[in-house]
Amino acid sequence: METSKENKQILSNEMARTEKAKKITWVGFVVNLILSVAKVIAGFIGNSGAMIADGVHSVSDSVTDVIVILFIGVSARGENHKYRYGHGKFETFATMLISFALFIVAVGLLWESVSQIIDAINGKIPPRPGMVALIMAVISIGVKEWMFQYTRIVGEQINSMALVANAWHHRSDAFSSIAVLVGVGCAMFLGDSWRILDPIAAAVVSIFIGLVAYRLAMPSICELLEISLPESVNSEIRAEIAKVDGVIAFHHLRTRKNGNIYIIDFHIKVMPQLTIVEAHEIANCTEKSLKQKYGENAIINIHIEPYNGESVGKDKICTD
Repeated sequence: METSKENKQILSNEMARTEKAKKITWVGFVVNLILSVAKVIAGFIGNSGAMIADGVHSVSDSVTDVIVILFIGVSARGENHKYRYGHGKFETFATMLISFALFIVAVGLLWESVSQIIDAINGKIPPRPGMVALIMAVISIGVKEWMFQYTRIVGEQINSMALVANAWHHRSDAFSSIAVLVGVGCAMFLGDSWRILDPIAAAVVSIFIGLVAYRLAMPSICELLEISLPESVNSEIRAEIAKVDGVIAFHHLRTRKNGNIYIIDFHIKVMPQLTIVEAHEIANCTEKSLKQKYGENAIINIHIEPYNGESVGKDKICTD
């Protein structure tokens, strides 16, 4: 009965987490659509190709919002006969897709900016943009930075890498708008010879976006490849296991992640004269200790073995 209540509570917490993620993502989706249309219109009216390109960039944010909404809803589902460890990796997969989208945007911006730099060097100077493009760039920077902060805070609160990744996509849009602001401002107030600063600033921003994409992509790729948790976390896990009374030694520690859930497998050694009930209680205490530290939805698999005088090293780690 207690286990059933715990499962219901875990499912309830996961549903609440999903609702928060969907709410902030829907807000971002609407904001991105409005900004995209406004930027493109401002670009045409203000005679600014950079602003039009920035509007197209905002469209990519709407695409990633859709990815998050679709995948984070799936990741909230519990385990079933097909996904015995739950659907957490769907969120991880969404994070990887967002990272790839960021990288594609970075490459596209870099290509376009380098082309503009070459054109400017060859004497092809773009026309002077209008004030409406400058105003739109300022509005875009403010709105997208607000969306970044809002989405990042919620993502960290509910431990959602997909939301954090999407937050950085919002910021990438803000940085591209900064490049537009610099370029438009220079073109309007410093004369024709300074208009090359627009594509130069865009190139710098595109490199930054690419680095952010790399930083976000690597953890999700590592998780999908089921690479072990960081050594700092593994050390904490070993320390928690060693604290439990009745655990003489342990070994075969294996760890990985499934979405925001830790999966921890290991063997413990107990005194051979213990009854099955006593040995099982030690395993229960070990599991509770780890779940208190890493969350009730952590998946802990413990194999019990008799201790037969094997060598035990530091922190009760069995060396045989």
